[in-house]
Amino acid sequence: MSDENSQRITGRPVNYNRWVMVFCLGVLVFMGLFYYATQKIQYNWRWNRTPIYFAYQDDIHVTSAIDGEVASIRKEGKKAIITVKGIGEEEEYSAPAAGLRVTQGEFISPGETLASYKRWKPGLLVIGLWITLKISVLSTIFGVIIGIISGLMRISDNPALRWTSIVYVELIRGSPLMVQILIWYFVLGTLINDLLYAYGFGQIPALWYGVASLACFAGAYVSEIVRAGIQSIHRGQTEAARSLGMSYGQSMRHIILPQALRRILPPLAGQFISLIKDSSLLGIIAIRELTKAAREAVTATLQPFEVYILLGLLYLVLTFSLSMYVQYLERRMAIS
Repeated sequence: MSDENSQRITGRPVNYNRWVMVFCLGVLVFMGLFYYATQKIQYNWRWNRTPIYFAYQDDIHVTSAIDGEVASIRKEGKKAIITVKGIGEEEEYSAPAAGLRVTQGEFISPGETLASYKRWKPGLLVIGLWITLKISVLSTIFGVIIGIISGLMRISDNPALRWTSIVYVELIRGSPLMVQILIWYFVLGTLINDLLYAYGFGQIPALWYGVASLACFAGAYVSEIVRAGIQSIHRGQTEAARSLGMSYGQSMRHIILPQALRRILPPLAGQFISLIKDSSLLGIIAIRELTKAAREAVTATLQPFEVYILLGLLYLVLTFSLSMYVQYLERRMAIS
């Protein structure tokens, strides 16, 4: 079959398969050169140690808090209840029966191990990934709320609302995100926590100041996206809704916003993908998100290549998954 006939049947350009092979060959050459460079600097790859960054088995020791005698060991299925009696005091400890280290009648000291067992724990990268997801979801929700409110204020006829939105958007978009994070944590956070402490309340964790900074940052961009999306809908749509007896709020909720959502979904997705990546800056305020967790892993194991490659792949999985989900929503909206 000729190239022209193949192109007509498959819809692919001429020499499509050849260029696919060229691409794959280019990827292999790049990986080979990268590996060769690491060998020239005598880097020792240790991929076999990377699973501990995701999950590992930790040794858990059940220790006695008092000085005394093991009065009894009562087994209940796979668990054992250890009773330690001291002078005027008694303590009970629960542990797996298979991990007992003492016998009945044995005298023990405070801090001595009664039993030990292994427990699976999440690794540093899993902990960081969970915190990154938590921060990203919360920041996205609050960012959308702030952005919609600010976008509606921006197109309002009330000058106080409109100017407030303009000042907010220009102030946030005109300053670096890192500076905003520092202001939220070291300036506003210090003031708020000191006031809460003075009135006898608990302090707000650093994570919530990180969420607030990202939400306000994203809200400014979402505000412009929402404003542009609403203004792209023909004014006749609003006039028709008002002529049917709808209020301004009803026309926005039932007529304008559903149509604008289809147009603003792609730029919103891009903004939220950027938000996931921007969360890596929160490590400067001691939040153990994914990037900070990776730096801690590198410090502990001295494996920068493996850890940072895994870090990049994890961010790619997050952003690519969100991108695919947004494309799915776009197709659903197009069908409906």
